[in-house]
This record gives sequence, structure tokens and C-alpha cells, in this order.
Amino acid sequence: MKPSLPKRYNQKILRANFEFGLIEPGDRILIGFSGGKDSALLVWALGLMAKAGVIRAEIAALTLDLGFTPRVDPQPLRELCARVGVEFYYLPTDIGATAQLADDHCATCSYLRNGRLNRFATTHGFNKIALAHHHDDAVETFLMSILYSGQIRTFMPKTYLDRVGLTVIRPLVYLREAEIIAAQEFIPYAPVAPSCPFDGYTYRQKVKDLIHTLNQEHPWVYANLARAMRAGRPLLLWPPAIDPRKQPPDGS
Repeated sequence: MKPSLPKRYNQKILRANFEFGLIEPGDRILIGFSGGKDSALLVWALGLMAKAGVIRAEIAALTLDLGFTPRVDPQPLRELCARVGVEFYYLPTDIGATAQLADDHCATCSYLRNGRLNRFATTHGFNKIALAHHHDDAVETFLMSILYSGQIRTFMPKTYLDRVGLTVIRPLVYLREAEIIAAQEFIPYAPVAPSCPFDGYTYRQKVKDLIHTLNQEHPWVYANLARAMRAGRPLLLWPPAIDPRKQPPDGS
């Protein structure tokens, strides 16, 4: 069967591309392809859109094998990329072993993984990196930031990394996780099972479960969180805290 991308997926990706200016003619884009369902859809979608001329960019994918057991078998990933005309790269690493020894496993793994991905992109002449974060990821990150760091923020659909001269884009930001799961019906590929020993025991998983529970009780919770992370919404916050050490001696 000829590879295809359903209209609703195409429309949401194009909406993100138009609204945030993600992809420009002549871009060389490297997809971070973990082998999971999210990045598999990103490879499939951008590959087909490039082949059809909907986007005028060169698309490639890199799989960083983090070294967890079992190791990633690159052959199914390579075959998926070949079906949609995406050049495939595979790079084994020992990032997982290093992260397991760190105090903050997830932060260390993310830092090392992004560094290796950025280095590969710049070395091979790519100007953009595409990551497969979706809308649920953005909402979860927004709530995580409030709960765990006391900051009102989430990741951006497009971010320029001036230190390395790369732009990170997230073309799937208007797709819900349920839509990505449903995409397995038309993508001839079995996602790689998570091999990280901490999968399911992270702060993100706790926030995901919290949002799910609250949304089951009140179906408008997720939508309200999504609206709250948009600039331009009403914002009423306390003024900055005053440092008592800077107060005048008489308290005036």
C-alpha cells in the first residue's frame, strides 16, 4: 500500500509550521528518531511531506542508541525511513550508563543526548533539529515547571540555540498523544519498547497521571491548562518578594 498521511494530521502539522515558521525552503532537518511512536510519526510525516513537495527541505533521521538493554535494533527504523525517503543514521552511545550513575538521571540523560544530537547535526551540515514533542508534552511541561521549579513556562515550538547555531523545531505540537497512538493504524511499523529502567517512574509520569485523573473528574481541566500556557491570557500575580536584608533599618 502506498504510504500516506491522513488529512487531519497533515493539517495540524501545516498549522504548526505556518503559525511558528518551523520549516523554510532549503532547510536541512535532522529528526531525533528514538524509535518510539512519536518520533516514528514525525519521520513518516516529514518524509512524505518532503517527497510530495509540501515542504521544501531535506529530511534525515538520527537514532542515538543510549546503551540500555536491550539495544535498539536499527533495521526496522532504517526500513521505515527508507519507505518515506528519509536518510537514516545510527549512533551507539554509552549515555544510559552515565545517566544511571548521576543524581538526576533524567536531566543528565537529556543533557548528554541533546549534546550528542547537536554535535552530529552541526558536523553533518544540518541547520535544524526536529523533535517529536506533542501537545500533551507541552501541557505536562507547563504544569511540571510550576510544580517542580516555581516557573511559569513550557518549551517553545521553535527555539534557536545560538551557542551551536541550530534551530530546534517541534512540528507535532498540535497533535494530541491519542492521535499519535492512533497513527499506528497507518504506519507499517512497531514502535520500539522503552528500555530506560526509570520509564514510568519520572516526575513527568506523575504529572501525566495527575492531569489524567483531574481530567476524568472535570473534562475541562486539560483545555484550561492548554489555554493558560498561551501568552495573552489574563495574568494576576503577586509582586516580587522583597529581600528583608534590603529594608531600611527603621522599616519605612
